[in-house]
Order: sequence, then structure tokens, then C-alpha cells
Amino acid sequence: MIGTMRAVLVGAFCLVAGPESKAGAAGSSNLAPQAGWAIVPVVVFGDKARLTSEEFARQNHLDAEDVRRRHAASGVVQCGNARGAGQLTLADNVITTAAHVFYDERGALRGDSAHCLFSARVGDEDVTTAIDVGSIVAGSADPYARPPVHDWAVARLMRPLRGATPYALGASAQARQDIQFVARGHSDWGSGSAMSLQACRLRDALDAGAEGTREFSFDCDAGLGASGGALLNPAGARLLAVFVGFRSLAPDRPMAFSPQHFNFAVTLEGAFRRAVETAAGGAATASAH
Repeated sequence: MIGTMRAVLVGAFCLVAGPESKAGAAGSSNLAPQAGWAIVPVVVFGDKARLTSEEFARQNHLDAEDVRRRHAASGVVQCGNARGAGQLTLADNVITTAAHVFYDERGALRGDSAHCLFSARVGDEDVTTAIDVGSIVAGSADPYARPPVHDWAVARLMRPLRGATPYALGASAQARQDIQFVARGHSDWGSGSAMSLQACRLRDALDAGAEGTREFSFDCDAGLGASGGALLNPAGARLLAVFVGFRSLAPDRPMAFSPQHFNFAVTLEGAFRRAVETAAGGAATASAH
């Protein structure tokens, strides 16, 4: 956590899990947005700013079918009793997500390969593939006990998921950078299966890990169950970071984006990036445009 924040600040990973999980804690506060600040919807409070693929296409003068096709790599990770988000990255048998989607509060795997699945919508069909849990490489296998900057994971699928174009790897994330946030798995959005998209910005670098990853705040909407979702470059083709969680004085209601109310993500850099490249067979990557 950030040392300058007051103890009343609530933080949580955004995972939907069974009764024993403490992920997704909520709190309340009477703190109001400061005068003159725009309300930037973050954390968990509904679908006001998120868009369906059709709405996103219409708002940005794009072809809706092309938007769905370009983001078919974004899917849902179901591991044991927990659900998060993830995406095909660099190869059609490699996914990226948050480590706490795979590991519980005790640092134990949430399920074996028969009970850890990745689902994506390819065309009009939902395609589900088992995850090889023995292939998981993570910043930490005990993510609830470590700083969030280590909360990243890469895994291979038991078989390739054909028909969806994996996201390429982007350049290093920068503060105030424009992004697209694309995720499935939100508990408050389309029963967790529908994809939401939103254009917003990375805000501030908050922490750095020894493995080369960094934690950034960002001002897109997010919800429980979307942990591991993709923060992409503005063109929506290259992965910059994965969504991990939120910190807020009042996560259950809209407030202005501030150091007391934000979502955060871990960048695809350092050991995280190398793990993707290794899992994909050492494929060369290009810099983001």
C-alpha cells in the first residue's frame, strides 16, 4: 500500500470468489469530491462509463464487428471457485492475468488444470480451454501477502485457442498515457461474460518491483471479477498492463479520481514481459506505435 494514505483507505483485489475469499472488500466514507473536480467513475458502482463493443464502436465511428474481432483475445479465467479476467497475449496458447486469479489468500493454487479454464468469445461461439497450471509463472505465488506490483501471472493453455488474435506487447507504460481498458468478468456487467471497453488514461506510477514491473493508477471504470483485464494502447492492439485492484475511501459510490479513489494496474515489463516471451516461444516483439 502507499505509505502516505490514511488507514481508512480501503484496498482490494477485484476478483469474484467464493465465501472464503476476502477479495473485493468495500467501505464507506462521507468524503465528498473536491470542488471543481470532474467525477471520474472508478472502482465499483455500475456501468455508467463502460461501453459494450457496439456502443464503443458507435462512439468512435468504428465497425462493431471489427471491434469484437480485435478484442476476441479478452476472456474470462475461471480457476476453482474464483473468476477473473485474462487475455491471449503474443501467442494463441498464452494468457496474461493477475496472480491472485490463480492463487488464494494462503498462497495455494485455486484449482488444478481440470478446474482452471480460459473462455473467450470467438465469432458467435464461446470457446473454453483448460489452463496448464504447471506452466504458471507469477510475480508472486502469495500475492495477498506481497505488494500489488508483484501481482502478475502468465500461463499456457493446454491447447491453442484458434480464431482470436492475441494482443501484442506494447512499449513501456508512461504516466498520463491514453489507454483502452478491455475486460470481461465484471460481476456487475453482463453477468460477467460480456466485454466492456473504455478509453481513459494511466495516471501516476505508484510503486516499482525488483523484477522490473511498475504499479500505475488509472481512471477507467472497473468491477469485481475483472482482475487481470487488459490495459491496452489507444489503438487497442498492444498490452501495456493488467488490472489488479482498487484503493478508495468510498469504493461503493462515484467520487473524483484522486489519491484516495483509484484503480491500479501492473505493467507488462521486466520479468513479466520476459515470462510472456518465453511462454510464447521467444517470439520477438515490436514497440507500440
